[in-house]
Amino acid sequence: MASGDALRLPYECSSPIGRRHLVVTTRAESVLRGSPYRADCPTRRILDRIGDRWTVLIVGALWDGSARFSELRRRIEGISQKMLTQTLRGLERDGIVRRTVYPEVPVRVEYTLTEAGRSLREPLRALEDWSIAHLGDVSASQEAYDRAD
Repeated sequence: MASGDALRLPYECSSPIGRRHLVVTTRAESVLRGSPYRADCPTRRILDRIGDRWTVLIVGALWDGSARFSELRRRIEGISQKMLTQTLRGLERDGIVRRTVYPEVPVRVEYTLTEAGRSLREPLRALEDWSIAHLGDVSASQEAYDRAD
């Protein structure tokens, strides 16, 4: 038995007609296919990055073009310098944000969305719109839940 066969794992997927069924794959096949529900799948890290609240706000702040660090900090109330730095570095590493250094005195650094980052605008805008549309319902549910405690 090959080592890949020894690690065969169930992978749930949907058929074109909507029925769910299990397909047996190796760990490597599962990771290549992308399964964020598996702890070792790289898609989990991608979802962690794009689902992070600071990422959502930074991408939103860069929707209309590039911005300097200080501009981002002003646009995103409540973010610390440390969190902005860490999140921008992670987004740059993941290819979502591009950091451009201009050799001027003083040095000017601007951040802009890459093509991949721009492709996040629509899904993140949908989440932003949903949160605005459901604010009243969520607030009412929170109040009712808190009163019940």
